[in-house]
Amino acid sequence: MAAGVRKIAVLPDPVGEVIDGSTLANGLQLRRVRVPLGVIAVVYEARPNVTIDAAALCLKSGNAVVLRGSSSATHSNAVLAGVASDAATGAGLPPAAISLLAGGDRDELAELATQSGVIDLIIPRGGEGLKAALKGVATVPVIYAASGNNHIYVDDSADLEAALAIALNAKLQRPGTCNAAENLLVHRDLADTFLPGALRALHVAGVTLHGDERVRAAAPGVPIDAATDEDWDTEYLALELAVGVVDSVTDAIAHVNAHGSGHSEAIVTRSTQAARAFQLGVDAACVYVNASTRFTDGGEFGLGAEIGNSTQKLHARGPIGLRELCTFKYLVEGDGQIRS
Repeated sequence: MAAGVRKIAVLPDPVGEVIDGSTLANGLQLRRVRVPLGVIAVVYEARPNVTIDAAALCLKSGNAVVLRGSSSATHSNAVLAGVASDAATGAGLPPAAISLLAGGDRDELAELATQSGVIDLIIPRGGEGLKAALKGVATVPVIYAASGNNHIYVDDSADLEAALAIALNAKLQRPGTCNAAENLLVHRDLADTFLPGALRALHVAGVTLHGDERVRAAAPGVPIDAATDEDWDTEYLALELAVGVVDSVTDAIAHVNAHGSGHSEAIVTRSTQAARAFQLGVDAACVYVNASTRFTDGGEFGLGAEIGNSTQKLHARGPIGLRELCTFKYLVEGDGQIRS
């Protein structure tokens, strides 16, 4: 956590950064610059490291932060928030720049989510239940740090050694994270050559497999449960994987867009045409070509840390770092212009 804060500290200050500018025909000088959002509430479950990440990112971007962790980490959150608050006040910031609310029930969450005029933005980082609870009551703007029902698609032109390494890494390296793979799609022309070895390796690693009929036929010696409709839409966050065979990159794109959560999707291919089709056709915050989805992370993207990963399309998308915690304003300078 300390190392992450040090990385955030040395990043460029986003506040005041000039995004773009121009001179109008009437001589007015326009600059669009980043400014803080104001007071950001971060609601999170279980993981107390979010206390420090959120505090550091919000303060670096010029915002005050209200932290609301879960009751399962009450004592850890209190200690960590105290450390952060002491450091902030010691550097001259107001005592209320970092505020911690003890984890309470959903009624208290609803009260926080309706503090219009006090809270400028809420970022929930947790399960679908937390998000559903906020969606029903929030009057404050919300950026949802979303779930990741992510796919690895192995195209017919893929380097099979790279495809195996990517599939194993995306599922096994840290299966309980939102950027882990939950689905493996394979082109029909590779079903008999790629799937037996890949699924055997996943099984040996302890992964429970759910496959369609073509998958089960391609790897008869590997235990594979029959995939249900629910399997394609499930974020397992565990050693569990849904596997399907598709007829083309077009079918893979359609499957991803029908079942994915818009988080991180990957294609393994040596075809520039297939890669481009996947990049343009898949609707997700992060689209990878020949790489694991596990890289969707603020630290990996050079943001120091993140508050979460957004799959929304307005304002922030992907890892939520310093710039995503800012809005902007137009600064307009003239020398007496009036509109006729």
